[in-house]
Amino acid sequence: MKSKLLKISCVVIVVISFLLESCSKEGPTGPAGAAGATGATGATGATGATGATGTANVKYSNWLNVKFKANSDSSLWTANIIAPQLVDSILNKGEIKVYWNIGSDSTRDQFVVDLPVFDVLLFNINVTVNPYFSYQSIDLLSNVDISSYTLRGYNNFQFRYILIPGGIIGGRYSTIDWKDYKQVKAYLNLKD
Repeated sequence: MKSKLLKISCVVIVVISFLLESCSKEGPTGPAGAAGATGATGATGATGATGATGTANVKYSNWLNVKFKANSDSSLWTANIIAPQLVDSILNKGEIKVYWNIGSDSTRDQFVVDLPVFDVLLFNINVTVNPYFSYQSIDLLSNVDISSYTLRGYNNFQFRYILIPGGIIGGRYSTIDWKDYKQVKAYLNLKD
């Protein structure tokens, strides 16, 4: 009986081994199923970081007629330009430029210099003009009267300011020669 039981046990073990060996987890690929429904649109992502300051943030005035007033002995002439957009952030971190059109506002008679200026050749006398900046105000000091005036229908001795908000130190504005008005005008697309 033991031998019969042993034979049956061996046969059972061989059959189970054979069955286990012939089974596999992967079979042939079945046919493709039908396409599923379109999923819902995801939520809008977060807003990205603010980009670098561009020329759109630069503020500039029109050419302005400016009247100077003399002190008691006419040794010092002063004028004030109201600049509403000259705020603390520009005073502390930005750049302020003032230009003087020594010529006129006619198309071919502009002769623009940046301030401050010290010159003995322009008028055959020593001319000094310095700008001073404060909140919403630009003061000009000169040793002679350089008030704007009109001649033959054109404005002469006009002034303009440019306010550049602070950005990255040494950023793209650092490549501009701010003393060269034609370069500044072209780069910032200023209109006369």
